[in-house]
Amino acid sequence: MKKVLVGVVAVLFILFNLTSQAKTIKIGALASITGPTSFLGEPEKNTLKMLVDKINKNGGINGNKIKLIIYDTKGEPSSTVILARKLIYSDKVSAIIGPTRSGSTLAIISLIQRAHIPLISMASSYKITTPTKKWVFKTAPSDSLAVERLYSYLQDHNIHKIAILTAETGFGESGREELKKLASKYNITILRDETFGATDTNMTSQLIKIKNTKGVQAIVCWGTNPGPASVAKNAKELNIKIPLFMSHGVASKRFIQLAGKAAEGIKLPVGKLLVAEQLPKTDPQRAVLLNYKEEYEKEFGPVSTFGGHAYDALMMLVRVIKEGAQTPDQIRDGLEKIKHFVGITGVFTYSKDNHAGLNPSDFCIVKIENGSWKLIAY
Repeated sequence: MKKVLVGVVAVLFILFNLTSQAKTIKIGALASITGPTSFLGEPEKNTLKMLVDKINKNGGINGNKIKLIIYDTKGEPSSTVILARKLIYSDKVSAIIGPTRSGSTLAIISLIQRAHIPLISMASSYKITTPTKKWVFKTAPSDSLAVERLYSYLQDHNIHKIAILTAETGFGESGREELKKLASKYNITILRDETFGATDTNMTSQLIKIKNTKGVQAIVCWGTNPGPASVAKNAKELNIKIPLFMSHGVASKRFIQLAGKAAEGIKLPVGKLLVAEQLPKTDPQRAVLLNYKEEYEKEFGPVSTFGGHAYDALMMLVRVIKEGAQTPDQIRDGLEKIKHFVGITGVFTYSKDNHAGLNPSDFCIVKIENGSWKLIAY
C-alpha cells in the first residue's frame, strides 16, 4: 500500500512540475477596431482571436498557451502611443502585432526601439521599415511594391500619362511619394497631382481639374476608405471615361459596398487572397489562402486582405517561438532569420537589411466586376 501511495505521489509530483513549467506567452496587439478604419482593424482582431483560440485549444506552442492582449487604437496615433506603453510596461508582452495604420505605427517606432520589444506592424508605409529599424518588422506590403506592380501593368498596356489623386494621410502621402519617385522607372509621366483631406467626402473639384488636363490616360487614386469610394462616385457622376485605378488600401468588400455601382470596372493591385480560387493550382500560396478563407468566412463572413496581415504576423511569431525563442531578443533574432514563409500576404523572407520581406510578385491585378474581384493579371 505504501508503495502504491509513493507511486501516486511521484506521478502527481511529476504532473505538478510539468504544469508549473508551462508558461504563458504574452503577445500584444494594436488594431483600429472602431473608428473610421474599423474595416481594417476588425478583420485583424477577428483573425488574431480565431488563430489564438485554435492554437491554445490544440495545446499551445510547445505546451505553452498564448495570452493575446489586444487594444483598440481607434486609428488614432496618440491613443496608440498610450496603449503601446501599456503593453510594454504594464502587460509586459514579449512581442506586439500592429498597429493597423501607417501613421500610428510611425508614432510608436521610437518607443519600440527604446523598449527593445519586437513589433510586427500591419501597416504598409515603406517608412516603417526603410531605413531598417532593429526591432520593427511588417507584414502589409510596402506601397512601393504596390506602385511597382501597378506601374508594370500600366506599362504593359501602353499607359504612360496619368493623374494621381492621393489622400492626405500617412498611407496616402507615402503612396504619393512612391508614385512620383517610381514614375520615371516605368516611363510614366504624372500630368496632374491632386490630393484630398482625410475626412473629405466630395472630390469633384479635383476630378474636374484632372478631366480637363489633356492627355491623361489613367487616374490613380491612393488612399483608404471612405475617401476613395467618394472618388469613384464623383468620377461616375462627372461621366469621366478615363480608367480609374485604386490602391491596395481599398482591397476589401467594404469599398465595393461604399462605392456601389461606381466600383464597377475599377482595377487595383491586391494580395492573392481575394482571388484565391482563381489562382493556378501550382501557386505556393493557394492552399494556405483557401484554408484561411474557409476558416475565417465560416466564423465571420467575407474575408479581407487586412486580416491576412494579422495572420502572417501571428504565425511568424508562432514559428520562431516554436523553434525555441522565448525572450523579446530571441524572438527578434528569430524573425530576422525567417525565410520562405508562405503566408496570406505573400511569401516572406526577412534579413538584417530587409524587415518588409515581400516583393512585387506578391501582388496581382484585379478588376471589380459584378460586385466582386476578377483576376486579370497574375
